[in-house]
Amino acid sequence: MVFKKMMRAFGVGGPSVDTVLANPNTRPGLTLDGQVRILGGDHDAAIEQVILGLVTRVEHEHGDGFVEFHRVPVAGAFQLRAGERRDLPFSFPVPWETPITDVYGRRLHGMTMGLRTELMVAKAVDKGDLDQVAIHPLPAQERILDAFAQLGFRFARADLEHGGIYGVRQQLPFYQEIEFYPSPQFAGAINEVEVTFIADPSGVEVVLEFDKRGGFLQPGHDAYGRFRIAHTEVETTDWTAVVAQWVSEAAGRYQGLRGAAGFGAPGAFAGHGGHAPHGYGHHGHYRRGSGMGAMAAGVAGGVLGGMALGEVAEEIFEDDGDSFDFDE
Repeated sequence: MVFKKMMRAFGVGGPSVDTVLANPNTRPGLTLDGQVRILGGDHDAAIEQVILGLVTRVEHEHGDGFVEFHRVPVAGAFQLRAGERRDLPFSFPVPWETPITDVYGRRLHGMTMGLRTELMVAKAVDKGDLDQVAIHPLPAQERILDAFAQLGFRFARADLEHGGIYGVRQQLPFYQEIEFYPSPQFAGAINEVEVTFIADPSGVEVVLEFDKRGGFLQPGHDAYGRFRIAHTEVETTDWTAVVAQWVSEAAGRYQGLRGAAGFGAPGAFAGHGGHAPHGYGHHGHYRRGSGMGAMAAGVAGGVLGGMALGEVAEEIFEDDGDSFDFDE
């Protein structure tokens, strides 16, 4: 009897959990729907709680690690009899600021995302399950990424930085940077550009950081821009023209020009040769630009040209130190 109690404490013969997603693909602001399927073991068990959480890898100052950034309970306490099967349906809300992991069905190199299930069992080791999910861009985000690709910028990498962006209201404790190498047209002025999206129910904040090359007797420095896109204006704007104007102003060309795309006032980008304020990641001293004007037609395709596939989920999560593995 003592041996059986000890084995139960280590989870032997206890309940098992399997989460089944109706569709692992979603967008920020939508949901992940499915069922948590629990099967009783060889003895009755007291389930304290069933919880779902989104997990991703975030870079910190001293390395990187996995962070659960959104957590939702599915069920409270209940008794699970030996051999009993219980299915718990759920509709998990995906935060608007959730970072993008996939574009046009392909994983952004450096990005990983999983939905973790915790089955909290009284007087025993908790059970868990981890399912890979894909977060696709909102239409506004997709149009901006398309525009950079149309202009010849090549995708480099994506990562999540711990901290906040100066002057931007955030709900999550990190932000995503999607980095591009410049097109040949701008390679002489820009080393790379980092794009950050902060979405909410009404629109998307776009933060750009351009790493500018230095010139003769002039050191290189960064240029920052911040712009607001309403979800309602996505289909009525020529985003390739808008982004071309952003890049031109950041590169120091056509300074002060108000283009047909309605980029904004002169000086919408601010030079910055130092570091961002402490605790705010890389993005620092920039001034807010004005809104985008309307032009016809959107842009399509092009981002995948320089995009590398991310590692398979099993490889990404193997050093987590957690007992969770993605489902086969």
